[in-house]
Amino acid sequence: MKRNIAVILAGGVGSRLGMSTPKQFFKVAGKMVVEHTVDVFERNQHIDEIAIVANPMLISDFENIVLRNKWHKVKKILKGGKERYDSSLSAIQAYANQDVNLIFHDAVRPLVSQRIVNDVIDALSSHRAIDVAIPSADTIIEVDGNDCITSIPDRSRLRRGQTPQAFDRQVIADAYERALKDPEFKTTDDCGVVRKYTDEPVFVVRGEESNMKLTYREDTYMLDKLFQLKNTEPENTEHVSDVFRDKVAVVFGGSYGIGKYVVDMLRESGANVFSYSRSENKVDVAQRDSVAKAMTDAHEAAGHIDYVVCTAGVLNKEPLATMDYETIQNAIQTNYLGTVNVALEAYPYLKQTEGKLIFFTSSSYTRGRAFYSIYSSTKAAIVNFVQAVAQEWDGDGIKINCINPERTKTPMRQQNFGIEPDDSLLMPERVAEATLQTLASDCTGQVIDVRRQKD
Repeated sequence: MKRNIAVILAGGVGSRLGMSTPKQFFKVAGKMVVEHTVDVFERNQHIDEIAIVANPMLISDFENIVLRNKWHKVKKILKGGKERYDSSLSAIQAYANQDVNLIFHDAVRPLVSQRIVNDVIDALSSHRAIDVAIPSADTIIEVDGNDCITSIPDRSRLRRGQTPQAFDRQVIADAYERALKDPEFKTTDDCGVVRKYTDEPVFVVRGEESNMKLTYREDTYMLDKLFQLKNTEPENTEHVSDVFRDKVAVVFGGSYGIGKYVVDMLRESGANVFSYSRSENKVDVAQRDSVAKAMTDAHEAAGHIDYVVCTAGVLNKEPLATMDYETIQNAIQTNYLGTVNVALEAYPYLKQTEGKLIFFTSSSYTRGRAFYSIYSSTKAAIVNFVQAVAQEWDGDGIKINCINPERTKTPMRQQNFGIEPDDSLLMPERVAEATLQTLASDCTGQVIDVRRQKD
C-alpha cells in the first residue's frame, strides 16, 4: 500500500495580510496557525509522514516549532522558492523515485477537518488526482477588459477550490515536467497543472466553509471566531487511565455534579486528588485567598501539582431587571472572577510540572439569550480568557482548555429547570470522561464540545 505524505505548504510571507511576521505564524486559540494545521495531519491515522515546505530564511524557526510540538511524523523541512509551484516541486523532488501519494495542504488553512483528510485519502484508492472544493454561494460573472460582463456561468456547476490537493507522485511529477517546458506556463494551483498538461481526471471531494484560508487582515477576525465556535471533540486517547497514575490533581467544585465524577474517575485512575468546594470544605473560588490556601495545602501535601480542574459555577435563570444585585455580583465573582483566581493561583505550580488546566463553559456562550444575560456572558468571557491565556502560557508548557457540555443532568440544572427526561440530557459521567480525555491530550486553547452519543 502506498504511503501517504502530507506536504504542508508554508512558504508564504503574508504580504497581503499586512503583518510584519508571516501569516502562518499568526497566533489563534493558543497556537500558531501552522501548528494547528500540522496537528490535524499528525493526528490522522492514515498519514504516514509529514513534510513542511518553508521559506529558506525560516527553516530554523520551523525546526524549533517541530521540536517544541514533539511531532513524530514530520520527517522533512524543505526549502520553498519564489513561486507557489516551487514549493510543490520541492516536495515532488524530495520524494523522487518513491511510490507515494503527496497530499498538498496550505499551512494557513488550520481548520481543515479530519473528515476532509479522510475523504481525500479514501478517494486516492480509486483516483490519482484529487481536489477539494465547495459549491459557490454567489453568482460568478466573467468580465472583459472594460469591466463589462461577457458571460454568467451556471452556478450549479461552479465550485470554489480549497486544499488539500492530493496526487499519485508520478502524476503530479509528469504534469510539472511538461508544464515547465511551456514558455507560457503560469499557475497557482497543482490541480490546474494536472488538468492542463495531462489527461488524468481530477476527482473532487466535498470541502467545508470553515476550511478557510488566512489571506487578508479581515480573515484574522473570522478565523478567531471559527476557532472559538468549532466543534472540537475530545480525543479518543487509548488507555487514558494509565496517564493519571501517581499524578496530582486539584479539583474545584468537586463535591457534586460533574466535578464529583471528575474526582472519582481520577482517583479510580490512580491519581492523588484534592477536592475543594464551598459545601465540602468552605473553599470559595470567588475569593482569591481561599483558592491560594487550597493550592498551597495541596502542594505541601503532595509535593507537586499536575492538573487543575475548575467546575465551580452558578446559574440564576431570570430577567436581569428583576435579579437582586447581590445575586448578579455573586454570579460574576464565581463564574468569571473565580476562573481568573484559579488560573492565577495554579500558574506557578503548573509551570513547574508543565501541567494542564481546565475550565468549563456552556453552550449558551455563543449568544446572549433572555434570562441568561449574566450566565451566558460570563461563560463567553471564560472562552475568551482560556484562548488568551493559552497563548500567553504556551512558552511555559502549560496546556489550558475549556469543556463545553450540552445540557447536562446536574443539581444546578435541576434547580433551574425542574424534572427533565433523562434522554434529553447529557449524563455528567460522560462530561467527566471527556474531561479526563482532554487532560490526557496535548491540545491547548480549545473549546472541547461534549455531546450526547446518538443511537
